[in-house]
Amino acid sequence: MEKRSIKEIKLILEKIQTLSDERLTELRSDDRKGVQDLIAKFERHFAKKAERAAHFEEMQSFERAAQQKGYRMIAGIDEVGRGPLAGPVVAAAVILPEGMEDIGLDDSKKLSAKRREEIFEMIKEQAVAIGIGIVDAFTIDKINIYEASKVAMKRAIELLPEQPDYLLIDAMRLDTGIPQEGIIKGDAKSISIAAASIVAKEVRDQMMKDYEQLYPGYGFAQNAGYGTKAHIEGLEKLGPTPIHRMTFAPVKEYQQ
Repeated sequence: MEKRSIKEIKLILEKIQTLSDERLTELRSDDRKGVQDLIAKFERHFAKKAERAAHFEEMQSFERAAQQKGYRMIAGIDEVGRGPLAGPVVAAAVILPEGMEDIGLDDSKKLSAKRREEIFEMIKEQAVAIGIGIVDAFTIDKINIYEASKVAMKRAIELLPEQPDYLLIDAMRLDTGIPQEGIIKGDAKSISIAAASIVAKEVRDQMMKDYEQLYPGYGFAQNAGYGTKAHIEGLEKLGPTPIHRMTFAPVKEYQQ
């Protein structure tokens, strides 16, 4: 029997959905190196898809547990910006629809800037509700970063256009009167918290890019206010700006 061309085999592999497909069994008997390379690539891709599907399923466990208790408006809460020397702390609250398809939600720190931006746009399109809470550097200095993070989270919840009946929060508990669960490393374990981490990160990064225009010389667009070499050099040459956290070392060393 005449052997299929490599192009034909590529088309067949694109249509195969399971490793038990008879067509795959037949192709494995083709000993041409090009065919075996295609099969190996297919199997790696299939394994990666299966791993991602399992991870996405696992990331919905907290939401499903809450749904089984009768909760329907489940908000994931997360914040970014605790560590920088400048800029606000930003929190996001996100309520996702039930039965949401996998759009690549994960801990924002695991995603490339390009992929995070793509997912951010999909979250905005598909989320039931999004709330953003922002606390500036002046308030951070006044009440400390931990308390400021809680204030930002509460503001994010209050600014949701649809109020939640259950909260999933990254490593925190809030005195809101709303039933809730704090999850350590929640942005890697819950799709709702992961969505909130991505939204908060994107919003804060854009704010820091805008601040770069107001306060050039610190590299805010690149470092988001973290203490990079360029940022420290900016502090040495120019001193702190109004968005710097004056109680944070080494910023306080450069106050006049």
